[in-house]
Amino acid sequence: MFEIFLTGTPGLEAPLLEEVQAAGFNDVQAVPGGVTLQGRWPDVWRANLQLRGPTRVLARIGSFMAFHLAQLDKRATKFPWGDVLRRDVPIRVEVSTRKSKIYHAGAAGQRIEKALQSNGFTLDPDAELVLKTRIDDNRVTLSLDTSGESLHKRGHKEAVGKAPIRETLAALMLRQCGFDGSEPVLDPMCGSGTFVIEAAEIASGLWPGRSRDFAFMRLASFDAAAWEALRTAAPKTPRNDLVFTGSDRDAGAVRMATANAARAGVAGITRFDMHPFGEATPPAGPPGLVMINPPYGGRIGNKNMLYGLYAALGDRLRAEFRGWRVGLVTSEAGLARATKLPFGQQGPAIPHGGLKVWLFQTGPIK
Repeated sequence: MFEIFLTGTPGLEAPLLEEVQAAGFNDVQAVPGGVTLQGRWPDVWRANLQLRGPTRVLARIGSFMAFHLAQLDKRATKFPWGDVLRRDVPIRVEVSTRKSKIYHAGAAGQRIEKALQSNGFTLDPDAELVLKTRIDDNRVTLSLDTSGESLHKRGHKEAVGKAPIRETLAALMLRQCGFDGSEPVLDPMCGSGTFVIEAAEIASGLWPGRSRDFAFMRLASFDAAAWEALRTAAPKTPRNDLVFTGSDRDAGAVRMATANAARAGVAGITRFDMHPFGEATPPAGPPGLVMINPPYGGRIGNKNMLYGLYAALGDRLRAEFRGWRVGLVTSEAGLARATKLPFGQQGPAIPHGGLKVWLFQTGPIK
């Protein structure tokens, strides 16, 4: 067993912890910026394949104390790299140091690289496989980024609009709003369709990593047969009685969302229409969740122009979506208040696109 660190979006550690616990992983704990758990290599594979919230999955492959560069050099050279790394797969090294006698990250990185080369491993500054070395209070912790590309890249979304929300962020926000796949979701400003598609995938039991490769597939610890058995195992029984709906006033956005849903395999339970949010109406059936990422200050030059838009949005939702809950993402509490929707207490700040945003939530609209 070793420690596995799931990096996540700051401010959304709580829903990430919920997801990891629900997936049945061991010794799970929330920490700033993510979640830790204890596991083995199949747990690393499963986390990359099945979890929607993490940005990356880091495997802590070892640690030791080092108080000076010569000691780092010696202990890194003796480290059993061959248990995990392959000599035919290039690797690059990233180092950070904090509160340690070894304070020069560049010099530390050179020692780690020298140790790898002396053991026959190939270095490449552009390698996909990354060894992250953290020196904190003189303890050297070695971690491998087992994901490769960020996990928000599911492998389905080729078309994106302006200021798209990342799939990992969308999944955590949906969970924060109480979505579990058993109710409809509607986004009246859907852009490239991320909220709608993510919700449809959850309801369908589709694993987020089903269509992509991962860095762990190029490690010595990788078992291709075991991975294939995991990847092709039957997911949960899908819900086929729900429709996930998006709309946008921009025809290009509707085309993008429709194409993205088809690539994700959820075209049959999603629908995207072209009309402004002022014409949004609930689909037939039970109430559910309205998830919306409207324009806000950092995405439009004059945010004062947005207050009228938010007020009109609130009017439409109160008039047409009684019984539905609302999750709204914005960078300004004043804009959320302009909707006159009954939002609960403001939660933690969430970094998104160089801004700080907040997720505002309501109970069922009365």
